[in-house]
Amino acid sequence: MNLNLNLNLHLLRDWPVDSQVAILFVMLFGALALVSMAVVAYTAREADDDAGRQHLGRHERKAGLQRDLGALWIGAVVFWIGWISGAAGATLVFGIFSFLALREFITLVRTRRGDHRSLLLAFFAALPLQYLLVGLRSFDLFTVFIPVYVFLAIPVASALAGDPERFLERNAKIQWGVMVCVYGLSHAPALLLLNLPRYDGRGAFLLFFLVMATAAAQIAQELASRKLRRRPVARQIDRSFSFRAWGVGMAAAALVGALLFWITPVDPLRAAVMAMVAGGCGTLGEFVMRALKKDAGVRYWGNSSSVTGAVGLLDRVAPLCFAAPVFFHAVRWYFV
Repeated sequence: MNLNLNLNLHLLRDWPVDSQVAILFVMLFGALALVSMAVVAYTAREADDDAGRQHLGRHERKAGLQRDLGALWIGAVVFWIGWISGAAGATLVFGIFSFLALREFITLVRTRRGDHRSLLLAFFAALPLQYLLVGLRSFDLFTVFIPVYVFLAIPVASALAGDPERFLERNAKIQWGVMVCVYGLSHAPALLLLNLPRYDGRGAFLLFFLVMATAAAQIAQELASRKLRRRPVARQIDRSFSFRAWGVGMAAAALVGALLFWITPVDPLRAAVMAMVAGGCGTLGEFVMRALKKDAGVRYWGNSSSVTGAVGLLDRVAPLCFAAPVFFHAVRWYFV
């Protein structure tokens, strides 16, 4: 049976691109519809129980499931937008996502009037230039533009404002926001523009592969953290994150990668390793963002929307922000 499944998956690789897209469409949105109905049924059942602390714990679990499901829907929609609009349209869409995510990040960290020049540089110079480099396929410059040139320019702009109070802290926060929300996320549309042997016109499949591997790892880790005996790595940051649950998440990502190898230019083993790397980086990225949320004094990036305008986008794209650059360079230099 396994041999027949493997043979059928290999045959799928030889199908026309349009047929592969149709199969992915049915598989993805069919699975999402089933999962959504299951989550709705689960939340409706749990809503009847309001017994004190137990109710609070269940509320946390429901909120986590809904966030993960929202991330899956966003990833699915982004893939189809990227496929329909082409590389240029997908780059523009991700550029808008980066702008909104960076705005959300900045609204929840402390800044001063002296940071206005640095913020203008980040939003209206670094961000559009980074995505312009993606669109021009200038990958050598694209990979160093923010970590080298922008990171040097931001403190210069801040120093020119003449405000030395908490200078290092303020600039580090802006640099980190740019690194995660702009640099990390910009690697996702860059996948669409990679020139790989015998893989022309299928870059959107790599983006789909990345989103599915990252989401599978995140959901599997969340479920494993509830079932396994908890041995948290850092209790003050997250009581549910443990290396065992993290390993389960990576294993789930590897399984998804092996099943989806037919949309990649590599064999099942390398596809599994690619997915495991992406899933592991994504869940570690989510863990880091939880530390940042603790420091900012918020539970979710969007829980103060009435004041800051944050809508929780960063909660949903944070794993992708960490997984995308590692996955991009792994595909470009090691796996293909």
